[in-house]
Amino acid sequence: MSPVHRPPVRVLVWTAVTLVVVVVAVLAWRSSDAAATSSTTAAAPAPATGSPAAQLSEAWSTSTDGPTTGDVVADARVLRTSTDGVALLDPATGTEAWHYTRAGARLCGATTVDQLVVVLFSTGGRCNELTALRAGTGERLWYRSVGFRADATLTSTDRVVLAVSPTGLATVDPTGNNLRWHQAAPEGCRFTAAAAGSTGVAALQQCGDQLQAVLLDGFAGTQRWVVDLGAGPARLAGADGFVGVVVGDELRSLAPADGTLLGSTALPADPDPDGPVLEVGLDATTLVWARGTVLALDAGTGALRWSVAASGLPAAGDAKAAPATVLVPEDGALVRRDAVTGAEVSRSTLPGALPAGARTAVVGDVVVVSSPGRITAHR
Repeated sequence: MSPVHRPPVRVLVWTAVTLVVVVVAVLAWRSSDAAATSSTTAAAPAPATGSPAAQLSEAWSTSTDGPTTGDVVADARVLRTSTDGVALLDPATGTEAWHYTRAGARLCGATTVDQLVVVLFSTGGRCNELTALRAGTGERLWYRSVGFRADATLTSTDRVVLAVSPTGLATVDPTGNNLRWHQAAPEGCRFTAAAAGSTGVAALQQCGDQLQAVLLDGFAGTQRWVVDLGAGPARLAGADGFVGVVVGDELRSLAPADGTLLGSTALPADPDPDGPVLEVGLDATTLVWARGTVLALDAGTGALRWSVAASGLPAAGDAKAAPATVLVPEDGALVRRDAVTGAEVSRSTLPGALPAGARTAVVGDVVVVSSPGRITAHR
């Protein structure tokens, strides 16, 4: 009989070490962010075509329970947030195109900008991870670690993502992953609101019993001006064309150059002091929704062009069309109006009222209405 050949001791040792390494690697992967991440992708959507019909009905509706600011439509997809991630839906059917979720993580904020969805997650005490995903396909563009506070939220405008917390502001390049600048609140002050717009980054800061409006350059972070608003409550509308602030029962339009008062517009009495104030820019017109009214103002002078009772912020139409139009959610209808004169161009009737304070967007022949906690599509 042939003698039994045993492997050398060193081979047995290396085999044991290899098995240990494999087991540790498997256990590490199972507890890692990679294992906790569920991510799908999709083919790019077809270009949106058509326009809203004269009579609309509800196509689909879904609830949302995650934080979202601004427009929920990007690259012909509709953003739905949850506590642990995002899903992008087909605007016509509401079916999921792709999703990105993180088990065990908390979604701090999500925003759409430049055909991207930028998401901020917390995997511990702070909101510490930023990721950019292509809105059309779900492909990941970039990722970076950050150190934002646990109560940080996201908002955005063209080429700028803004992270907001009471103690500081920070901007990130949405097409890269570089942190452009960080601005801490002055000593003894805190930020109560902030928004990024075509004019820059506007914020309200509370210093003792005094409230101030501040404008920063969106790309450099340099402070352009600070304006005292007094001791009363104020709401920030936005920073498109001018900085809009609701103080008392008036909307003040502050000049982007130096913060001087361009003009003030009276508002209806406020039945809800905590109700939303929304703003969007369209070419030379700035639209503000407050207290059940849409105000269309000259973006350069703050002068009121027209106003109409409405349930929420209009959808900006094609700024290059002649004339440029907006779709205004009114009583029982979505009314397309000339952006400069307010004259009615056409209307689409609805089966019921839209929620107050909603944002409206148009994707081809679909009208998407987003409000806190719900997204509804009409077709």
